[in-house]
Amino acid sequence: MTCSIQQGNIVTDIQSAFADPQMVAKYTEGPPRFVPGYNAMLSMAAILLAERSPEDARILALGAGGGLELRAFAQAQPRWTFDGVDPSAAMLNLATQTLGPFASRAHLHQGYINDAPAGPFDGATCLLTLHFVDVEERRRIASEIHRRLKPGAAFVAAHFSIPDGDDERPRWLSRYSAFLAASGVEPDKAAAARQAVDGQLSILSPARDEAILRDAGFTDPTLFYAGFTFRGWVAYA
Repeated sequence: MTCSIQQGNIVTDIQSAFADPQMVAKYTEGPPRFVPGYNAMLSMAAILLAERSPEDARILALGAGGGLELRAFAQAQPRWTFDGVDPSAAMLNLATQTLGPFASRAHLHQGYINDAPAGPFDGATCLLTLHFVDVEERRRIASEIHRRLKPGAAFVAAHFSIPDGDDERPRWLSRYSAFLAASGVEPDKAAAARQAVDGQLSILSPARDEAILRDAGFTDPTLFYAGFTFRGWVAYA
């Protein structure tokens, strides 16, 4: 996620949020509350993956720590199996707990895209992750995911994305802060979260996000989800 906002606490050092045991333990409470339409986005992602996947699909999930998307996909598709990749051992341990009875269908790998199996996979996701890396690394990750997919397989990505324009970034980040406050975060903590996001994340415009997908070899990038500062696309290998 963007930063850790749990029960009124905000970690402005984003990296530390995924290593602190107390914050990791509460992570799964965050995205459904603080990402507009999060659960619906996961349901839509599963539908989009299924459109081009067999009933026994093998799915790659980059940034799968916490396990929320893996659990949602496993519930939606009883024969799918998963390879989840995340740099945080603590978050992968949480993913195993989150998966519960579905854990046997997931192989979890600590590391980055280079540590992901070669595939080929029937589909892939990268949710709430790419805004943590700069443009060049984002291009490389997209290319490496493309290389691991079967021809025509779907790739679903969702992350912070804000339109270009001098006033757009502050306007949308203020809306993000207001949404946090409406979700129960104290106003000063919501403002601190806005500052952390603005200062630490790599946020591109929707047009640049789509261009990166095309440059990586994906076709037909299509917006399927928008929730204030978050947007999601499906594209095809």
